[in-house]
Amino acid sequence: MLDMSPRPGDLDQIETVSADELRELQLDRLRWSIRHAYDNVAHYRTSFDAAGVHPDDVKSLADLAKLPFTSKSDLRENYPFGMFAVPREEVVRVHASSGTTGRPTVVGYTAEDLDTWSKVVARSIRAAGGRRGHILHNAYGYGLFTGGLGAHAGAEKLGCTVVPVSGGMTERQVQLIRDFQPDIIMVTPSYMLSLIDEMERQGIDPRSTSLKVGIFGAEPWTNDMRAEMEQRLDIHAVDIYGLSEIIGPGVASECVETKDGLTVWEDHFYPEIVDPETLQPVPDGQEGELVFTSLTKQAMPIIRYRTRDLTRLLPPTARSMRRIEKITGRTDDMIILRGVNLFPTQIEEIILQVPALSPHFQCVLSRRDKLDELTVRVEHRSGCTSADANDASAALKRLVKNKIGVSVNIEVVVPDAVERSAGKMRRIVDQRPIR
Repeated sequence: MLDMSPRPGDLDQIETVSADELRELQLDRLRWSIRHAYDNVAHYRTSFDAAGVHPDDVKSLADLAKLPFTSKSDLRENYPFGMFAVPREEVVRVHASSGTTGRPTVVGYTAEDLDTWSKVVARSIRAAGGRRGHILHNAYGYGLFTGGLGAHAGAEKLGCTVVPVSGGMTERQVQLIRDFQPDIIMVTPSYMLSLIDEMERQGIDPRSTSLKVGIFGAEPWTNDMRAEMEQRLDIHAVDIYGLSEIIGPGVASECVETKDGLTVWEDHFYPEIVDPETLQPVPDGQEGELVFTSLTKQAMPIIRYRTRDLTRLLPPTARSMRRIEKITGRTDDMIILRGVNLFPTQIEEIILQVPALSPHFQCVLSRRDKLDELTVRVEHRSGCTSADANDASAALKRLVKNKIGVSVNIEVVVPDAVERSAGKMRRIVDQRPIR
């Protein structure tokens, strides 16, 4: 793989400032953001008053812990525009979640917010190895989902040539990669697997393409998946993190020269880690739930938003800002099976230790005789015999039991039997009857 490390002068000045300078900037911006939210959003004024706190109580970064949390339900209860802190006429764009589990969450942006967003995404692409003049194949979905337009604007801000393919049309995507010869691809890791499979189906060696960097996000993925991607594609596989409630993609990104966790762009987004049970802040290095407060957003400031993502804060390495460890799972994606907590990423990590199995899998929950059961439905790789599949099934069952401590059912299926997605993969299929 090519050396994609930044050259002197590539970085923004803020990426190399001292910790003291960064904390001073954060405090100034934090106090502005809290006051902006309190003065202009009825929800925040009500929640602060109910908690007996006021923006003037925040005199240090540690004082942020005095303020109440914001949850996804708060956004849904204020649907569609109740969380906006500027007149609706000043909001130049809205995005929204799918709303598959209730009302969608709506987010808004002023023109300055969009400029900030494009800058942090550009910074993320550059951290991953992207440079001005690179061709970037953008396979994130466009529309109300923030991924496609967010990646697009950031790539253009950096000076890349953007191919706005969006999701789907897998055969055509492979053709465009062959014809346009992009340097970078931005896509969900699960859909990248589908693209690799399609390349191989067409007789194309994935390692022979022009791709040098894959920037993968929108769903949790493991370091074992990184190794799989890098081996099959001969690229740098780099993680990017974001969520629409905070701004979209570009909240944090891995640096290609280290790949040791995602640098949080702390000049715009202040991270905390809290204990998921007590909701009390925990020290850097300890795992818990990730919480974010926006520092510069105008249209929709967000104060102590509970992301539900599980990770830990790590000290700076390649940049002056702290990192988060790769997301290990979400509190709302956790499967509790006979008293044992497990996440799909743990299953993925174990599957990739069995050579005959592919990373295409789903966790199917069912109930028999009042007891929950988990079936891991996973594809075998092409060329696998029935005997190989049986051996792989037994090996996976044994590894899950040994490493996680719970027995699961294994269903090894032929290639292409597990549903494909052009966006986020549905890893958990819950077939349990509603109580």
